[in-house]
Amino acid sequence: MEIWDLYDEQGNNTGETWERSRAQEIPEGRYHIVCDVLIRHRDGSFLLTLRDPRKEMYPGCWEASAGGSALAGETPEEGARREMLEETGLQPEKLELISVTRKPETRSAVYAFFAMVDCLKDAVRLQEGETVDYQWIEPSAFLHLLREEPVLAIQYPRYKPYLDQLDII
Repeated sequence: MEIWDLYDEQGNNTGETWERSRAQEIPEGRYHIVCDVLIRHRDGSFLLTLRDPRKEMYPGCWEASAGGSALAGETPEEGARREMLEETGLQPEKLELISVTRKPETRSAVYAFFAMVDCLKDAVRLQEGETVDYQWIEPSAFLHLLREEPVLAIQYPRYKPYLDQLDII
Protein backbone atom coordinates (compact mmCIF):
# COMPACT_ATOMS: atom_id res chain seq x y z
CA MET A 1 0.00 0.00 0.00
CA GLU A 2 1.48 3.34 -1.10
CA ILE A 3 1.05 6.21 1.40
CA TRP A 4 1.53 9.89 0.55
CA ASP A 5 1.97 13.00 2.69
CA LEU A 6 -0.50 15.79 1.99
CA TYR A 7 0.44 19.46 1.57
CA ASP A 8 -1.52 22.70 1.58
CA GLU A 9 -1.62 25.26 -1.24
CA GLN A 10 1.58 26.91 0.02
CA GLY A 11 3.48 23.60 -0.01
CA ASN A 12 3.42 23.05 3.76
CA ASN A 13 3.12 19.50 5.03
CA THR A 14 -0.28 19.25 6.77
CA GLY A 15 0.64 16.18 8.84
CA GLU A 16 -2.06 14.22 6.99
CA THR A 17 -1.36 11.08 4.96
CA TRP A 18 -3.36 9.52 2.15
CA GLU A 19 -3.53 6.11 0.47
CA ARG A 20 -2.81 6.07 -3.25
CA SER A 21 -5.88 3.87 -3.83
CA ARG A 22 -8.01 6.83 -2.68
CA ALA A 23 -6.26 9.48 -4.81
CA GLN A 24 -9.57 10.62 -6.34
CA GLU A 25 -10.81 11.51 -2.84
CA ILE A 26 -8.02 13.91 -1.79
CA PRO A 27 -9.79 16.92 -0.26
CA GLU A 28 -9.82 20.24 -2.11
CA GLY A 29 -6.89 22.42 -1.10
CA ARG A 30 -4.66 19.41 -0.39
CA TYR A 31 -1.94 18.11 -2.68
CA HIS A 32 0.37 15.13 -2.92
CA ILE A 33 3.84 15.46 -4.43
CA VAL A 34 4.64 14.10 -7.87
CA CYS A 35 8.29 14.00 -8.95
CA ASP A 36 9.21 14.30 -12.63
CA VAL A 37 12.84 13.99 -13.79
CA LEU A 38 14.17 15.11 -17.18
CA ILE A 39 17.36 13.09 -17.79
CA ARG A 40 20.23 14.33 -19.94
CA HIS A 41 23.46 12.54 -20.69
CA ARG A 42 26.77 14.35 -20.31
CA ASP A 43 27.09 14.14 -24.14
CA GLY A 44 23.97 16.34 -24.54
CA SER A 45 21.38 13.71 -25.50
CA PHE A 46 18.07 13.29 -23.65
CA LEU A 47 16.59 10.02 -22.41
CA LEU A 48 13.15 9.06 -23.69
CA THR A 49 11.25 6.03 -22.43
CA LEU A 50 8.33 4.27 -24.07
CA ARG A 51 5.36 3.77 -21.75
CA ASP A 52 4.12 0.22 -21.35
CA PRO A 53 1.16 -0.41 -23.71
CA ARG A 54 -0.80 -1.73 -20.70
CA LYS A 55 -0.59 1.61 -18.85
CA GLU A 56 -3.97 3.22 -18.21
CA MET A 57 -2.85 6.69 -19.24
CA TYR A 58 -0.92 7.35 -22.44
CA PRO A 59 -0.11 3.71 -23.27
CA GLY A 60 2.65 3.26 -25.83
CA CYS A 61 3.69 6.93 -25.81
CA TRP A 62 7.19 8.32 -25.48
CA GLU A 63 7.93 10.37 -22.37
CA ALA A 64 10.93 12.36 -21.22
CA SER A 65 10.87 11.55 -17.57
CA ALA A 66 11.23 9.12 -14.78
CA GLY A 67 8.77 9.94 -12.09
CA GLY A 68 5.93 9.24 -9.77
CA SER A 69 4.55 10.18 -6.40
CA ALA A 70 6.77 10.89 -3.42
CA LEU A 71 6.13 8.46 -0.58
CA ALA A 72 5.24 9.58 2.95
CA GLY A 73 8.36 10.95 4.62
CA GLU A 74 10.19 11.69 1.36
CA THR A 75 11.17 15.15 0.21
CA PRO A 76 10.52 15.93 -3.47
CA GLU A 77 14.24 15.41 -4.22
CA GLU A 78 14.34 12.07 -2.40
CA GLY A 79 11.25 10.93 -4.31
CA ALA A 80 12.80 12.05 -7.61
CA ARG A 81 16.04 10.17 -6.91
CA ARG A 82 14.15 7.01 -5.91
CA GLU A 83 11.82 7.12 -8.94
CA MET A 84 14.73 7.73 -11.31
CA LEU A 85 16.64 4.75 -9.91
CA GLU A 86 13.56 2.49 -9.96
CA GLU A 87 12.50 3.39 -13.50
CA THR A 88 15.89 3.73 -15.24
CA GLY A 89 18.53 2.18 -12.99
CA LEU A 90 20.41 5.50 -13.24
CA GLN A 91 21.58 7.82 -10.49
CA PRO A 92 21.98 11.52 -11.19
CA GLU A 93 25.37 13.14 -11.20
CA LYS A 94 23.48 16.40 -10.70
CA LEU A 95 19.82 16.98 -9.77
CA GLU A 96 18.23 20.42 -9.76
CA LEU A 97 14.70 21.69 -9.36
CA ILE A 98 13.32 23.26 -12.56
CA SER A 99 9.73 24.10 -11.64
CA VAL A 100 6.78 23.37 -9.36
CA THR A 101 3.30 23.16 -10.87
CA ARG A 102 0.13 22.75 -8.83
CA LYS A 103 -2.63 20.78 -10.54
CA PRO A 104 -5.85 21.25 -8.53
CA GLU A 105 -7.78 18.84 -10.79
CA THR A 106 -5.51 15.93 -9.76
CA ARG A 107 -4.62 17.31 -6.32
CA SER A 108 -0.93 17.10 -7.19
CA ALA A 109 2.06 19.39 -6.95
CA VAL A 110 4.49 18.38 -9.70
CA TYR A 111 8.14 18.99 -8.88
CA ALA A 112 10.09 18.87 -12.16
CA PHE A 113 13.80 18.16 -11.84
CA PHE A 114 16.70 18.07 -14.26
CA ALA A 115 19.23 15.24 -13.87
CA MET A 116 22.64 15.04 -15.50
CA VAL A 117 24.11 11.56 -15.90
CA ASP A 118 27.46 10.26 -17.11
CA CYS A 119 26.99 6.57 -17.78
CA LEU A 120 27.16 3.98 -20.51
CA LYS A 121 24.20 4.49 -22.84
CA ASP A 122 23.13 0.86 -22.37
CA ALA A 123 23.11 1.18 -18.56
CA VAL A 124 19.37 2.03 -18.55
CA ARG A 125 17.26 -0.59 -16.74
CA LEU A 126 13.54 -0.42 -17.48
CA GLN A 127 10.96 -1.03 -14.76
CA GLU A 128 8.48 -3.74 -15.68
CA GLY A 129 4.94 -2.43 -16.00
CA GLU A 130 6.17 1.15 -16.48
CA THR A 131 8.26 1.24 -19.65
CA VAL A 132 9.17 -1.14 -22.46
CA ASP A 133 11.88 0.66 -24.41
CA TYR A 134 14.18 3.68 -24.33
CA GLN A 135 16.31 5.83 -26.58
CA TRP A 136 18.83 8.60 -26.19
CA ILE A 137 17.85 11.43 -28.52
CA GLU A 138 19.78 14.44 -29.75
CA PRO A 139 18.58 17.88 -28.56
CA SER A 140 17.22 19.08 -31.92
CA ALA A 141 15.15 15.90 -32.37
CA PHE A 142 14.00 16.17 -28.76
CA LEU A 143 12.71 19.72 -29.30
CA HIS A 144 10.87 18.55 -32.43
CA LEU A 145 9.16 15.68 -30.56
CA LEU A 146 8.06 18.01 -27.75
CA ARG A 147 5.44 19.37 -30.14
CA GLU A 148 4.29 16.02 -31.54
CA GLU A 149 4.20 13.40 -28.78
CA PRO A 150 1.19 13.75 -26.42
CA VAL A 151 3.05 13.08 -23.16
CA LEU A 152 6.00 15.26 -24.16
CA ALA A 153 3.63 18.14 -24.97
CA ILE A 154 2.23 17.88 -21.42
CA GLN A 155 5.73 17.73 -19.91
CA TYR A 156 7.14 20.61 -21.98
CA PRO A 157 5.80 23.48 -19.82
CA ARG A 158 7.43 21.91 -16.73
CA TYR A 159 10.78 21.67 -18.49
CA LYS A 160 10.59 24.99 -20.34
CA PRO A 161 12.56 26.99 -17.71
CA TYR A 162 15.49 24.61 -18.22
CA LEU A 163 15.13 24.21 -21.99
CA ASP A 164 14.93 27.99 -22.54
CA GLN A 165 18.48 28.27 -21.16
CA LEU A 166 19.89 25.92 -23.79
CA ASP A 167 21.25 26.90 -27.15
CA ILE A 168 19.83 23.91 -29.01
CA ILE A 169 17.28 25.34 -31.42
